[in-house]
Amino acid sequence: MYWTFLIFLHVVAMAFFLGGQIMLAFTVVPVMRAEPAQPERIKQIAQRFGMGSLIALGVLLFTGMMLASHFQLWDYGPFQVKMGLVIATIVAVFVHMTRGNSHALMGITFVLTLATVYAGVNLTH
Repeated sequence: MYWTFLIFLHVVAMAFFLGGQIMLAFTVVPVMRAEPAQPERIKQIAQRFGMGSLIALGVLLFTGMMLASHFQLWDYGPFQVKMGLVIATIVAVFVHMTRGNSHALMGITFVLTLATVYAGVNLTH
């Protein structure tokens, strides 16, 4: 039951992190950009999502390390690829947070997140 709960937390945190990026990129930002007085509102939404994302990343790191230890994945090649993607994603998130409104960094973060999730799914079979 404990390990099932950790997997559940891991998946929920991933869903928040990836789903939030999709929601912002494809719905919130395009709609709000149509209104001339909305850049400040977009910034507020992005900052709030950023705080949630940091929490989700913390949950992902904690649960991921626990699960990797439990399933003895640390020396497994595909898991190490995923860890490389996790590190790259975290770096991209922090660079994006310090550089602000860079479409390139948003895109890089999104692509790295997708690749990380794919690598994680690949570990399940």
